Amino acid sequence: MSVTYRAVAASPQDVFDVLADGWLYVGWVVGTARIRGVDADWPQPESRLHHSVGLWPFMLEDTTSMVEWDPPRRAVLRARGWPIGEAHVTIDVKRRGDGCVVRLNEDAVEGPGRFVPSVFRQPVIHVRNKESLQRLAYLAEGHAGRT
Repeated sequence: MSVTYRAVAASPQDVFDVLADGWLYVGWVVGTARIRGVDADWPQPESRLHHSVGLWPFMLEDTTSMVEWDPPRRAVLRARGWPIGEAHVTIDVKRRGDGCVVRLNEDAVEGPGRFVPSVFRQPVIHVRNKESLQRLAYLAEGHAGRT
């Protein structure tokens, strides 16, 4: 499992405001090209984001499901991108001073991606998630997702 940390100059609730707005997923998840739809009950467990991954004209359409939603502490998602496979993603947020620290754990759990040896898979996931957390921080620090 790849574990990536990021200090964020925003509150845990600011981070969860971004996570709660499914339309912002494309703004922070590296590789997501567009959001095609967001279930009305997002981010409740079992709700889904309908997204496309990749670059035009080679895009895959799939979904990400919310498995666990416990704001402003924890969110667990199941990201799909078939035929590559599925990933289990856990986001934990803890207050630190005036801001917070976000920990992002991710690993392939289904499909061909899980057969790539961990020594190769984890560094790639880590680099991707480092950029994703930087984008999430920018959105949270700018108070995106607030109504």
